[in-house]
Amino acid sequence: MSTVATSPLNQPREVERLVAGQPTSDGAGVKLNRVLTNNLQRRLDPFLMLDHFGTDNPDDYIAGFPDHPHRGFETITYMLNGRMRHRDSAGHEGLISDGGVQWMTAGRGVIHSETPEQNEGRMAGFQLWLNLPAKDKLREPWYRDIAGAEVPEFEQDGVKVRVIAGESHGVAGAVQREHTAPLYLDLSLAPGARFEQPLPAGFNAFVYVFEGGLKFESGCLVPPGRMAILANTPGSDGVRLQSGDQATRALLIAGQPLNEPIAQYGPFVMNTEAELVQAVRDFQAGRLA
Repeated sequence: MSTVATSPLNQPREVERLVAGQPTSDGAGVKLNRVLTNNLQRRLDPFLMLDHFGTDNPDDYIAGFPDHPHRGFETITYMLNGRMRHRDSAGHEGLISDGGVQWMTAGRGVIHSETPEQNEGRMAGFQLWLNLPAKDKLREPWYRDIAGAEVPEFEQDGVKVRVIAGESHGVAGAVQREHTAPLYLDLSLAPGARFEQPLPAGFNAFVYVFEGGLKFESGCLVPPGRMAILANTPGSDGVRLQSGDQATRALLIAGQPLNEPIAQYGPFVMNTEAELVQAVRDFQAGRLA
């Protein structure tokens, strides 16, 4: 862990709008808050979905996510608390626990399960869906487990930054991607602390607060459980965040849009309806990895 100086921004982004998540359930009844929903996929391209799960009640998570297929995108599971085991039809298996990351590229297709490995205690974390460019949608599946201790992090002026993907203030994240260039930061801010992050003007970006609260220079307040979509203002060079009078945890996520058609049917995300029909046929015929 190191202390890294921040560079001042000339034109930080402001909040375009606040979004409240939708309580739902997935898998075998796992309760979660769906923050990034289908209607925001074009606006937040290349990101397709963000789920936040967090409970102390085992009944809310114990059944997990039994075998289910994916094709055409990447799933990134980030565990705050608890243990989750992954198994898939491509022969990958791994276990992530507190602070760990599971990064899976479904590519041409994979069937996998995600099963909690605990019977009590808190289970909390996030799953983010990241789109693949058309040329990579049928690539070979790929998988990596990243232990919590392996996620790069640094501290500056009352802020602890965990760099899951991309780069922040010279610290490279655990994963890099060429076409979507995702930035995925977990920020822990002391009361009143401020953090600045450079962002390319063309990137789509959002902040999700899950503890405490953030405020922007415009006066916009972002309470816990809300996502702030950041405006794509011409000439903007980053984002400036400040916590209020409470310690705050937030995700800062940004990426380069693919600007390609998005066709989704459940766990399949392709570019055309015909490709979706083929994905379903391949799944039914047992042709996924």
